[in-house]
Amino acid sequence: MDAAEIRQTFDERGIRKVKVGGFDVDGILRGKYISLAKFWSALEKGFGFCDVIFGWDSADQLYDNATVTGWDTGYPDALAKIDLSTFRVLPQEPDTACFIADFHTDKGKPHPACPRSLLKRVTARAEAAGFHPKFSAEFEFWVFRENPASLHAKRFRDLTPLTPGMFGYSWVRAGQQAELYHLILDTMEAFDIEIEGLHTETGPGVIEAAIRYDDILAAADKAALFKTTIKQLLHQQGLAVTFMAKWNPDLPGSSGHIHQSLWDSNKEKNLFADKKDALGLSPLARSYIAGLVQTAPELTALYSPFVNTYKRYVPGVWAPLTATWGVENRTCAVRAINGPGAKSTRVELRQTAADINPYIAMATALGAGLYGIEHGLEAPPETKGDATAEGVTGAAIPTTLLDAVTALQQSDAAKEILGEAFVDHYARSRDWEARQYQRAITEWELRRYFEVV
Repeated sequence: MDAAEIRQTFDERGIRKVKVGGFDVDGILRGKYISLAKFWSALEKGFGFCDVIFGWDSADQLYDNATVTGWDTGYPDALAKIDLSTFRVLPQEPDTACFIADFHTDKGKPHPACPRSLLKRVTARAEAAGFHPKFSAEFEFWVFRENPASLHAKRFRDLTPLTPGMFGYSWVRAGQQAELYHLILDTMEAFDIEIEGLHTETGPGVIEAAIRYDDILAAADKAALFKTTIKQLLHQQGLAVTFMAKWNPDLPGSSGHIHQSLWDSNKEKNLFADKKDALGLSPLARSYIAGLVQTAPELTALYSPFVNTYKRYVPGVWAPLTATWGVENRTCAVRAINGPGAKSTRVELRQTAADINPYIAMATALGAGLYGIEHGLEAPPETKGDATAEGVTGAAIPTTLLDAVTALQQSDAAKEILGEAFVDHYARSRDWEARQYQRAITEWELRRYFEVV
């Protein structure tokens, strides 16, 4: 919609307030309520938004190594520009419209640390080559009968799950929580985030949601907004949610898989499908897969952004340990899905967890696939059987954030795929993240060493 249509819609729906925000490097939606007068002014010329959101971490602690902003610059305003295509009305706040903004420098160029601008730039490369990317995300998240106060009072230990026991794909458990499931489905549909599947996963209180595929930017918006919205929605029901990759050492991790395919510029033909091929995969798909597989180790920090993410990279928790691919093989880093029809042929990146920043992860995956196409890479032999078994051929995926950061900093492919400015800032932010963990004294260390050493 254009500005005139937005104004008419506001009048028809009784919109009195606007909420606008943008996503930072950690995938956190930073925003504010603004008046209608401020909104109409911002539509014309943008509005100022403190660029500290690219100069601090998820705990609002200032980076000591950032160059895009800092004490030396005085943390000035970035220019935020509202994307009208993201217009939604908050289901629980019917008089409030919401929009996503993109961040720019004072010279009007996309901010080098803005994840959504990064995705737009990589998508433009795909479109220029005649490819139309369609993506989707699916998330596993854990639900607890807790609230922010109780979480902190309990120090995030001994939490009460939504339901007890291991009940993957349970018709009974979902039926027992039918009111909650319908609330999620209906609210997300009203918020333009269509859920294709919603079911229990293996673990107490864990749910998986598969978001319907869309054009890549819209898919990333929906994935990012889903995570934010589900936390707000379930809080109103007296529940707390986490998308941590591994919140409990004795329970499964939380995946956040990314489905992807390239279509022709008319959005009519899936370019990954080839009926003549024994596996139903086109040469383009194989080169795309090759790009994902070859670059996986050096791009892991972009797919796996936090220290905790790497607690999932252990045997037996459905996370890949090597850069491998296979047809309908869920133990591989990349799973090729070749049916049931040509339209369904796609690639699933299984390396990622639920803690991804959807913009960064999708931009990286698309860029890696394009890298494989542009460089004419050939996919390695398909892995059959357990790809995590000892002796399986495939480059090892880094198992710590610090190792992943080192690989990213040394990667020429990453700079080619995402641009040197973004890679530099992102690597600095992950280096900071890793160093914060190195300073921490964990409960495990105290129990293990306090008395005996």
